[in-house]
Amino acid sequence: MISRPPATESLVALARALLSDTSSAPSATLADLLGDSTPATAGLAGAGVGAAPVVDLAAAGLAPAVGLATVGPAPVVDLAAVGLGTAIPFPAFHGRPTGLGTSAAWLRPNQPEPATGATAAKGDDDLPELFCPGPARDDPALGELVNDRLVIWAEEMGIYAGRLDHLRSCNFGRLMMLTHPAVDDPDRLLAATQVVVAEWAADDYYLDEEEMGADPRLTSARLGLIYGMVDPAALPGAYQPQLDDFVRDEPIARAFRSGMRNLARYTTGAQMGRFQHQMAILFTTLGQNASWRVSGARPAVWEYLVHRHHNSYLPPMILVDALAGYELSAEEFYHPRVRRAFTMAGLAAVLINDLNSAGKEADDDLSLPEAIVAEEGCTRKEAIRRTIEIHNELMRGFVAEAGALSLVGTPNLRRFFADTWAWCGGSREWHATTRRYHSEA
Repeated sequence: MISRPPATESLVALARALLSDTSSAPSATLADLLGDSTPATAGLAGAGVGAAPVVDLAAAGLAPAVGLATVGPAPVVDLAAVGLGTAIPFPAFHGRPTGLGTSAAWLRPNQPEPATGATAAKGDDDLPELFCPGPARDDPALGELVNDRLVIWAEEMGIYAGRLDHLRSCNFGRLMMLTHPAVDDPDRLLAATQVVVAEWAADDYYLDEEEMGADPRLTSARLGLIYGMVDPAALPGAYQPQLDDFVRDEPIARAFRSGMRNLARYTTGAQMGRFQHQMAILFTTLGQNASWRVSGARPAVWEYLVHRHHNSYLPPMILVDALAGYELSAEEFYHPRVRRAFTMAGLAAVLINDLNSAGKEADDDLSLPEAIVAEEGCTRKEAIRRTIEIHNELMRGFVAEAGALSLVGTPNLRRFFADTWAWCGGSREWHATTRRYHSEA
């Protein structure tokens, strides 16, 4: 392993302090950030008349105001007017959403934002505040229950053999408890935790940790076989026993096969399909990361951001509706503007990881601060500042899109955005405290 620069420890402490200070964080409930008044489109679903409502996000300092024109009985987002393409109708929503957790999903996007977010530094040691909420709930007992069951499962699968105490200290059960605040069922949370830990284990075993057998030259080939567990391969009968032998002998394969089978208990076919699709994207970009390591190439900042757009936290985030017991329709989930909003949140969330992981990773690993240092020749501290600014721009973009689209989307879309916001807040809390990235937490 290449030795780390002397400044690493101080930067890790700086990043940890930044992430753990939620005293000025936006509310964990997205509706609180967007205001208290009733959406202008309420009652328009059957009328198809009246002036076009406007989301005055500019007044909140988030984005230009977006006009929403009505055509026929359903509101239509005039995408052409904001430079995003042809106007595409969304389904009209019908009344206030109800059910568990939907109070947070009733978005009200025409009030000023609280005085939070990226602010000018007051001194040399200050950094901009993160535009990211704190956790919506903290139930240590539930997190510990899920974590205990996860460690038992990991031992059965054979992953992290000899390192189960460290796996326990990482507290992935707490991560799932924090990021899914509407879910109290430990079985549902465990299903998500298993596939998330399988993802992290694949990264450790195949890309990052040499002492665990990682070899970047083999990363893509290994992940190609593991994807046969994520989207189960159906082989001709003569060859299926060889695949089964591989799974028996390969802990990562066993973990994915078990985790995917458990997850299938809580997902519809469409929800499972989108998770598998996102995992294929993730595995492709882990291979891209490996190719940079083998070649010694260092990506430009824009290249790294494209990489992180795909190698992001979308796989675990994509499960927010499945675990909470509802389903965002494919028509809305894959709509270009919904996808754009969701991927902005996923990229922003994984930049939190970039800020936190400097103490764990070797110097040949890739992160946004390192890419900025290499390209701009600045100090690492200034690169952290730029990373925070980029994170905040992405999160503000998510809030702007969530506010605009919630005026014309279904109740499930509004809840999905609210759950995504809550996921980001829970992830921030976990990253600030987990022993995976901090020797003391």
